[in-house]
Amino acid sequence: MALPNVIAIDGEAASGKSTIGRLLADRLGYLYFDTGVMYRAVTWVALQRGLDLADQSALTALAEALTIEVVPPTQDDGRQYTVYADGQDVTWAIRQPEVDAAVPMVAAYPGVRQALTPQQRAVAEKQRVVMVGRDIGTVVMPDAPLKLYMRASVEERARRRYRERQSRGETISYAEVLESMRQRDQTDSQRQYAPLRQAPDAVVIDTDGLSIEEVLAKILDLLAQRSERHG
Repeated sequence: MALPNVIAIDGEAASGKSTIGRLLADRLGYLYFDTGVMYRAVTWVALQRGLDLADQSALTALAEALTIEVVPPTQDDGRQYTVYADGQDVTWAIRQPEVDAAVPMVAAYPGVRQALTPQQRAVAEKQRVVMVGRDIGTVVMPDAPLKLYMRASVEERARRRYRERQSRGETISYAEVLESMRQRDQTDSQRQYAPLRQAPDAVVIDTDGLSIEEVLAKILDLLAQRSERHG
């Protein structure tokens, strides 16, 4: 099967893009790269340092100076990868509720995104990659040969995130998660720089009511069809 070097996957929060991206990368032997962890790492470090999250200049300077590494899992604790920020393992720290709440603001800053985008592109220049995020097909890798856009209803996505946070022992209600999800959607789609939107040539994958295995099968079928068309 002739495969594209880069598969870009964009989508709303909890649409399933990270899970599917990892499984697809494993199946194809590609690097799995969730660009969102970079924004989470910047946010976590900013919180740890007590920076004013409303200070765009300070957050931009942090993003420019911070060394972020994303490597294959270094521990068998359920992680999909290991994330280092200036050499410190922050893989689980960047999933804390305070990071969830703050990362939309940090990720919306043009300076932060401009600082991290070149690092993301550099990853794709070195190997075949499944790259996941919210602006991969539109900004980071607009020439990616295959772009997917994953979506699901906000209620379904909130249920997924609620179960995920419950499994981590957090005490939170579904209503709180749903409201947070709606706010995240609004922030992502209305930010001035690199808003979340579907690339014109992206294939839409609606994950409502589908299992992980069913979504993966749809994408693998799509790859097979494209391979046949391109000889």
